Amino acid sequence: MHSRKPFYILVAVLMLVGLASSIYRGLEHRVPFLPGEQVQTWAVDAKVSFNAKGGPTEVSLALPKDPAFEILVENTTSPGYGLSLTEQDGERRALWSKRHAVGRQDLYYKVVLLPTGHHQALEADAPPPPAPWQWPATEMGAAEQIIAEAWSQSGSDLGFARQLLKSISAANPSQNMALLLGNHTAPQAFMALLHSRGVPAREVDGLRLEDQRRNQSLIAMVEVYAGGKWHLFDPANGKEGRNARLLLWARQGESVLDVIGGSNSQVSFSMLEDTRPALATSMEMLSNESGMDFSLYQLPLEEQSLFKGILLIPIGVLVVVFLRVIVGIKTSGTFMPVLIALAFIQTTLLTGLIGFLLIVSFGLMIRSYLSHLNLLLISRISAVIIVVIAIIGVFTLLAYKFGLSEGLTITFFPMIILAWTIERMSILWEEEGPKEVLLQGGGSLAVATLAYLAMSAAWVQHWVFNFLGIHLVILALVMLMGQYTGYRLLELKRFKPLAGE
Repeated sequence: MHSRKPFYILVAVLMLVGLASSIYRGLEHRVPFLPGEQVQTWAVDAKVSFNAKGGPTEVSLALPKDPAFEILVENTTSPGYGLSLTEQDGERRALWSKRHAVGRQDLYYKVVLLPTGHHQALEADAPPPPAPWQWPATEMGAAEQIIAEAWSQSGSDLGFARQLLKSISAANPSQNMALLLGNHTAPQAFMALLHSRGVPAREVDGLRLEDQRRNQSLIAMVEVYAGGKWHLFDPANGKEGRNARLLLWARQGESVLDVIGGSNSQVSFSMLEDTRPALATSMEMLSNESGMDFSLYQLPLEEQSLFKGILLIPIGVLVVVFLRVIVGIKTSGTFMPVLIALAFIQTTLLTGLIGFLLIVSFGLMIRSYLSHLNLLLISRISAVIIVVIAIIGVFTLLAYKFGLSEGLTITFFPMIILAWTIERMSILWEEEGPKEVLLQGGGSLAVATLAYLAMSAAWVQHWVFNFLGIHLVILALVMLMGQYTGYRLLELKRFKPLAGE
């Protein structure tokens, strides 16, 4: 006996690959699993202002590169200035330049950011040990006492940083700490104390995101390297960690803004929270990536529209296979209900049912006349096709005359399939009688209706177009049902008396 083990292995592989690829696309590419999902984005404007001195001018502005936010769109407004975006050693900067500038100058950098939820900054290699901080003679003794006390109360570099944070942010700091804070800002003192003990730390500039805020400034903070990660501290407020509304604008310890040929330079920020469709945002992110993404959104819009209809056919096929093989419903033609269901999507269900019944009814009457002419099969089918076209044309004109706009959509019915359906029903009428015609015709409409309900569901249309791996799952299910050789559900009633014996 032939082993079915390879078949079941193939089915399992198809299902696993289909599900895995769909889950990967949803998690990695952030394609929403349900239609209509919305995401929150932030639009941030950085305004650089300075007074030009009348000669050559160069402006360098640090740009955000924060793993907690994905850049969707960025652009600048700088009339008359040359612009280049550079990235070196992990730092992104915008460089404006102009041969001659005089008076007040305003340059704008605009960016749309999507929160990613990845707040932790990982490093492949540990940063080099920092150079020891050179304390002035008046501060050295105080710094050494603070470092010794915090070091003795900690068991790691991260614990040492936390003890220093407590000392700096205390409501009543010690005399030694008060001396240091009198000459340094809290972030500067915190980082200097860390460097004095050889703990890697860097100053970063953060921006608190608040909806509809203007003229905001960056906040000086400190990141401490410990355990392969960078941990964020806010010495001014005595807080550790970050929330979802903090954007780290500059992380490499470099200056945020450098201006050559100008004075009184400053940068201010405005921000606005917005809601965007999750799917459109995901496609925009994929288009920004350099790697190729196997997505139908790369096709022109006309082809996308075509595939949105074609990719619904496997869903209809799955419904037909289940209803015919498992349930046992008889239909006129194997996959005719799928094509009728596609037409229902264009016409709506009620209009499609009425149109289908009218066309098939009139077609059967005319086909009964053609059967008396003893035509050859090819001529008879051709005549039926022409008659179906004529019937659709007449009904469309009548619908237009009576102002029934829904009736105009019956032109979406597949005319060749309708012609073959009429031919089959006519032959079935002659051989089996009207009861079998009604049985198969009613079964076809029932299957077409159920297939339409499945294919017209918004979440189904979303899945089959955006998660192509689902079609492998459908293929596996169809193959699995193809191995079923038991009783159909509708046959159980017929064989019920046998079960009682």
